[in-house]
Amino acid sequence: KAQEFQDAKAVGDVHDVIENLKYKAMEKIREWLIVKISLFKKPLTNYQIPQNALLKNRFFYEFLLANDRQVAREIKDEYVDTVSKMFFSYFKTYVSRLFKLQMSDSAGKDDLLGAEDSVKPTSFSSVFSSKPSTRSRATVFSLGKRQNLLSVDLMAPLIVPHAAQQANERFQFECLFRSIQYALVDHCSHEFLFLSDFFMVNGQAAVDLFSQVMGRSISHLLKAIEEKVTVNYDAISLFLCICLCTKYCELMSERSVVSIDGFWENIAKMLWLRFEAVMNMHNESVRNLDVRKLQTPVDTRPYYVIRRYAEFTCAFLVCTEISGKKMDTRLQSMLTKQQAEIEGLLNRLTSQLKTKKERLVFQINNYDIILNILDQTKINAFVEEILAPHFSSLIQFVNECEPLVEQNHSQLLARYTGKVTQIVRSFSADWKRSIEAINHEILQSFTNFKNGTNILQTAFTQLVQYYHRFNKVLSHEAFNECSVKNELVNIHHIMMELKKYKPVY
Repeated sequence: KAQEFQDAKAVGDVHDVIENLKYKAMEKIREWLIVKISLFKKPLTNYQIPQNALLKNRFFYEFLLANDRQVAREIKDEYVDTVSKMFFSYFKTYVSRLFKLQMSDSAGKDDLLGAEDSVKPTSFSSVFSSKPSTRSRATVFSLGKRQNLLSVDLMAPLIVPHAAQQANERFQFECLFRSIQYALVDHCSHEFLFLSDFFMVNGQAAVDLFSQVMGRSISHLLKAIEEKVTVNYDAISLFLCICLCTKYCELMSERSVVSIDGFWENIAKMLWLRFEAVMNMHNESVRNLDVRKLQTPVDTRPYYVIRRYAEFTCAFLVCTEISGKKMDTRLQSMLTKQQAEIEGLLNRLTSQLKTKKERLVFQINNYDIILNILDQTKINAFVEEILAPHFSSLIQFVNECEPLVEQNHSQLLARYTGKVTQIVRSFSADWKRSIEAINHEILQSFTNFKNGTNILQTAFTQLVQYYHRFNKVLSHEAFNECSVKNELVNIHHIMMELKKYKPVY
């Protein structure tokens, strides 16, 4: 082209040859790219292989873009059409299979704060019903280990439906929700980076191209999740999902990939609406509790609804704290309303007792259980914080390996064998000094001696439990070759040492 501007005669001799060669190259490149794109019609698990092949040969697409934008557009359109169908098919199938793994014993419309502890048959037909007449509602109002989804399990491997089906595993709603959202985050992150790199787009052009590829899948996910959210009666589950939305939105920002804020905003909006509806149902159940018709007469002991309320409130406080955010004003408003209903119930229950002394004992016992449960929540969080600087590697090892032991993933466990020696020897060398340091810090931190010693004993109990769990994990066959197990400190020796720190009153 440079010579053509200077009217060089040689250009005329080779011009047609060069042009024909260019068209031939474009034809071959087009064929090659179409073949590579057709590979995306295979199962999703293989899609990164043809993508890598395309990235290594990006200059092919650059050549088309420079010489024939119509062919380049054809290639881009073919990619968008093929890959958008691939993702839609994957997410549609994945979500459908995943929700078949949801626990059948999830919270229902009768699992409310003010519900009776047991349900007695009220008709002849219900006597012979196969449905159990009593149901434990503990999991509806308590958090247990569910908050792990917001920390150690946030980026855990996805649930594989066929493997879980074979293992007869069942999951709570928030676990399935996490797996779906994490799958979306991972695929969106990867796809956006590929589109920006291969098609050489940025800014709004990259966002538009990404929307063409993922838009249909995202719309389907919104609809599928909404169907499940509208029949979820588990307030803790719904709030965990709200927190997960925030976490994954932040993760997308950290990865500097296209924001799908509209998706998170829509999901969060539907979750908040449902959460508020379920919380109102709980409040209404407390308000409608007729204390004059109770199956069990009121006595001075803590009332079961009050215990539920305390654990229920703690669940939301713990999740908020783990999220590292200030309490949302919407949650604050809901908890305030619930507190008012509980206070009203306490007053009604108190009025059922005959003497002033009984009424005072009842009130003291019930307020005490609320305060104790709230205190214990904070103490447990503090204990984890104070143990972490001294035993973080052991605690992390236990938390990561226990699920693998339960599922008998020997190959995945084998990856951890290299860490065992360091953890065992580090613990053996430092555990006594660490105990002394923890003892000193706790007693220095809490002015109330009795309170401090109780927290100290809680910390030591938790340490012993972690060490016991560590030993149990090491008993798995995957660690049979770890000779360092012979150097483990005897757990009874640890307990004898801890007794030295027990206060004498």
